[in-house]
Amino acid sequence: MDLYEFQGKELFRSFGIPVSEGRLATSPLEAREAATALGCPVVVKAQVLVGGRGKAGGIKLAATPAEAEERAREILGMDIRGHTVHRVWVERASEIAREYYLSITFDRSAKKPLFMFTTEGGVDIEEVAATKPDALVRLHVDPLEGYRPWQGRHLVYGAGVSDAAERRQIEEIVGRLYETFERCEAMLCEINPLVVTTDGDVRALDAKVTVDDNALFRQPEIAEMRDLAAADPLEALAREKGVTYVKLDGEVGVLGNGAGLTMATVDVVTFVGGRPANFCDLGGGGDAQGVVDALEVITSDPQVRAIFFNIFGGITRCDEVARGILQALEQLELELPIVVRLDGTNAAEGRRILEEAARPNVYAEATMLDGARRAVELAGAAS
Repeated sequence: MDLYEFQGKELFRSFGIPVSEGRLATSPLEAREAATALGCPVVVKAQVLVGGRGKAGGIKLAATPAEAEERAREILGMDIRGHTVHRVWVERASEIAREYYLSITFDRSAKKPLFMFTTEGGVDIEEVAATKPDALVRLHVDPLEGYRPWQGRHLVYGAGVSDAAERRQIEEIVGRLYETFERCEAMLCEINPLVVTTDGDVRALDAKVTVDDNALFRQPEIAEMRDLAAADPLEALAREKGVTYVKLDGEVGVLGNGAGLTMATVDVVTFVGGRPANFCDLGGGGDAQGVVDALEVITSDPQVRAIFFNIFGGITRCDEVARGILQALEQLELELPIVVRLDGTNAAEGRRILEEAARPNVYAEATMLDGARRAVELAGAAS
């Protein structure tokens, strides 16, 4: 779950990370009132759950309240990488002397939190990593030991921060950022830029926070921050039905059982020249109703032209999947071509059930590769 900038800053503030004062506005008039209350100059910033706001024109400086109103009018309603701006954050402008980058994320390969810090702030971190890798200091934290002050010192000295007062402030923020990351069960806490003002104060000028969805039941206050209106409607429907689903841009609907097999299926569809429309995981113990729910989500996407079921029966029984397919066909009146590959537990029984049903839009294939090829072929014919 991603947080908006204003939500991330609220979280940072609660953990003692210094941020600039600001107010939320949903209209140009509210932006003017916010600028009047804060004192100008201010920065008017689009609130969307995607990066690249500055390059898209979603961050503008305003010297007066009237100008803040005009800037808000320009930004509200703007489309930024597929996200419509409905709110802006009006923040007191900062006199910036230097910009740094600081983040902590969960490194899945190392199974540890990873700090990254560089004095090359204010730009995409990928660009820094590619062009100036030596400028980026990385440091893992053992979760069993937790954060230690020497780790903050390692980051600032490693990046070459020369000013002693800056170093002390950054070290303090590093420790508080780790506390935020750990206590909120986050996957990412990023400050870009972490600025030094002309007065020598260090503060977070931006906030990007991603919290583990699986931890939200332990984080009710953060769970309440979720903006349901901003979610993809198909992903919202999937969440409502308990289906693991990610929307993609293609025409071949993909349904597998188990994340690994489903990811492999997405890759195979791409390998044979198709474009997956989604990632949809039935899970390890899918039943007939689970298949119905998954199909309802997949077929709600108007881009889908064919569906590829790739099922390996371990815990999942292939005969249950076959019954689920037939049940879904009856309930949803599906006419889309459906390619089915069944293997593993009760696979022969599952194939027999499908053969006896003799549905004209259901095609059985023996292998994953053949199934992907047939699904891509049928999707092309249907488009």
